[in-house]
Amino acid sequence: MNQTIKIAAIVPAAGVGSRMQVGYPKQYLKVAGKTILEHTLAKLGELSELCKIAVVVSDNDEYFCELALSEQRIMRVSGGKERAESVLNGLHALSEVQPDWVLVHDAARPLVLADDIRTLINECVRNDEGGILAAKVKDTIKRGNTHSLETVPREQLWQALTPQLFPYKNLKEALEQALSKGVLITDEASAMEWARQPVKLVSGRSDNIKITTPEDYDLACFLLAKQQESKSND
Repeated sequence: MNQTIKIAAIVPAAGVGSRMQVGYPKQYLKVAGKTILEHTLAKLGELSELCKIAVVVSDNDEYFCELALSEQRIMRVSGGKERAESVLNGLHALSEVQPDWVLVHDAARPLVLADDIRTLINECVRNDEGGILAAKVKDTIKRGNTHSLETVPREQLWQALTPQLFPYKNLKEALEQALSKGVLITDEASAMEWARQPVKLVSGRSDNIKITTPEDYDLACFLLAKQQESKSND
């Protein structure tokens, strides 16, 4: 990879995580002695390719300042009402470093592996197009409400993961225009798709789960313990 290419990261962490039902943002739940957010930032901290890591949190967040973060590349940014607004705030804050590319990663995905992120970076930069980590859908998918109406062919179905990596200027422009027109944006890829920009699907590990429910949390605790055990044995 061209070492002159500048890549920054954004970690949207302004949500309240109401489905976790713990009374505080889910990214501050403890797993193996550290908060979910600390684990996530530690994974990004393994990447020397990143020049800056913008963590986007609510102005009312009382927990972030209590974290023991030694990573010098981290900067705090004020969050928005929705994820897309938070990411855009992060993009604006990164204007001072003017990155060529920006990597957006969910705060609640602490299981991502640095190797998968590097694969995403290499694929996107080499092909000069944005992309996302994604996993092929394995289960049979049904469409319906209270009853199944049909079985959806899964051959071309992927589960979108993060990180998602796009050219800085292209993502900023896509989000600004989509939000100004009231377009529903669920992730960065959806903004780029709306703007008719390429979104490359880069295969990543399916255990890169997003912790949203108590069941996810239990699974993440188990998987993170396995990761740490494997790392200590290397």
